[in-house]
Amino acid sequence: MKKRLNYKLSIVLFALLFFSNCATNPFTGKSTLALIPNSQILPSSFQQYDQVIEQSEVIKGTTEAKAVKKVGLEIANAAKQWLDANGFKGYTDEYKWEFSLINSEAVNAWAMPGGKIAFYTGIMPIAKNYNGLATIMGHEVAHALANHGQQRMSAGSVQQTLGAAGALLLSENQKQQETFMMAYGLGSQVGVMLPFSRKHETEADEIGLKLMAIAGYNPNEGYKLWQRMAEQSGGGTPQFLSSHPSPESRIQNLKKQAKIAETEAKKMGVTSFKANQSL
Repeated sequence: MKKRLNYKLSIVLFALLFFSNCATNPFTGKSTLALIPNSQILPSSFQQYDQVIEQSEVIKGTTEAKAVKKVGLEIANAAKQWLDANGFKGYTDEYKWEFSLINSEAVNAWAMPGGKIAFYTGIMPIAKNYNGLATIMGHEVAHALANHGQQRMSAGSVQQTLGAAGALLLSENQKQQETFMMAYGLGSQVGVMLPFSRKHETEADEIGLKLMAIAGYNPNEGYKLWQRMAEQSGGGTPQFLSSHPSPESRIQNLKKQAKIAETEAKKMGVTSFKANQSL
């Protein structure tokens, strides 16, 4: 009885904490999970990024390295312009934008909270041109701006807390506890965490397309990047078991979102796009 009471009390306290720690995504207007404040996240993010840079071969001075920095700054400036115009002035004051090109065959790019972004040389042939680079960069900048890292950490805390609470409730029956932990681990990952991650990826695609358009890059070219990515990957993990949407669904969504991005860019005074250049 006492354990059940403690379990219920922990759930109530956790619910109060959950609903009192939310932020707002400026691009969607939706409330987001923010159990861990940026005051804790950003210093750690900056430190981790510096460690990665120190341990990596960072490419400097080449055409590709210059392009990564150029496009990154343009999209970061476009984001600030949009945020200022839509009532979020000062939103990025704590951000410390940095765009690095790392020598690695990995076909990857990533963003850390607070504007720390890295591209690997392995993704540059697939980017192929400035519009492709802007598509990837817009996506990564969007992750940073939408606080997706903060949300993932917060969701991980929720997952661990609820799992621990369930295990505590069943602590008197080891077999039931083991069955619960196995089912909960798989169920929460496939049914909650992976869809949560796919939602972030789709959100970053859509926000990123708007940002690249405001920065002067043609959003109608965005889906072509994922066509090249799909050709390179040759299939992959089924979507429901993946943290990312399938290339096919991304391609179709980016095609639909291109006109929306164009409209958003026009609101910011962008009526034509830069000529595309090869990298």
